[in-house]
Amino acid sequence: MDVTFSAVVSHRGDGLLLYAYLDGYFPFIDNNDWKTRLVADATWIDASLVAGNPVLCTGQALCFKLKDYREETVDSQWQLLWQNDDLFAVHKPANLPVHRTTRNIYNTLAALVRRDSDWPEAQLLHRLDQETAGIVLFAKDPVQAKIWQPKFHTLVAQKIYQALVYGTPLWHELEVTNNLAVRADSPIRCQMYVCAAGEKGKTSTTRFRVLDRLAGYSLIQCELVTGRKHQIRAHLAHLGHAIVGDKIYAHQGEYYLQRLADAVTAADEQKLRSPHHLLFAHSVALQLTENSDQRVVIVDAHYPAAWQAFLAGLS
Repeated sequence: MDVTFSAVVSHRGDGLLLYAYLDGYFPFIDNNDWKTRLVADATWIDASLVAGNPVLCTGQALCFKLKDYREETVDSQWQLLWQNDDLFAVHKPANLPVHRTTRNIYNTLAALVRRDSDWPEAQLLHRLDQETAGIVLFAKDPVQAKIWQPKFHTLVAQKIYQALVYGTPLWHELEVTNNLAVRADSPIRCQMYVCAAGEKGKTSTTRFRVLDRLAGYSLIQCELVTGRKHQIRAHLAHLGHAIVGDKIYAHQGEYYLQRLADAVTAADEQKLRSPHHLLFAHSVALQLTENSDQRVVIVDAHYPAAWQAFLAGLS
């Protein structure tokens, strides 16, 4: 299908020819004969129709259409949960990237929201991992983003996740505080580890509560006190209760390493028990007015299909 893209040329694109710019914009496209891939009479720079391979300048608004464009399939069914004059919250499906990745540009949460909502300049206030479903907050335009982004940590008074994990904890409630960091010798470079004594890392705190015990698995409520990378996933794995379907933190990261080696088997898929990790950003409490106890609580009840299927399989 033919797809229209819009972009603002960054400083990295300054002085590049259009075709060279597109090489960098679409690194995963092998057939980069842009003269034939671009739809004729459908390339615009600063609202002026252009042809050929012009030189680009920083700040220019670029709009162009590609023939027969394809991306990795994602669940694009985001849903509006709440809004006020400045902000809004949406449900993000699992396996939908929040912003562009190496292989998804057109179908990301940010791009979908801007195309399909009343806020074409909506700005993300935070992010979720691609596999994590649940609540994501936006500002309605760049002006509101500049107001609320610096106040994000006071705006979000509470952030609650739910997780389906392997095993049954002996505790009912537990607060975990430790330092998290990556390790240079880890075969999985993005994996976060609980630091040993004397090891440098970022302080992280999560409050856990067991909501249900489910025949060898458990439903856990996870309240973020800090917001470090992979914090909930790393903490639960350290406690011996990795999240079901977690490709990095469950089963010593075997699935992730197999994928790196392009050697994933049907048995590897089955062992995970889910096509994505079962972590869900379930609710947030917003404090919109300073020095006030009044909060707006937003709850997402759109549990992923894989979450529901997993629970159905246990019953």
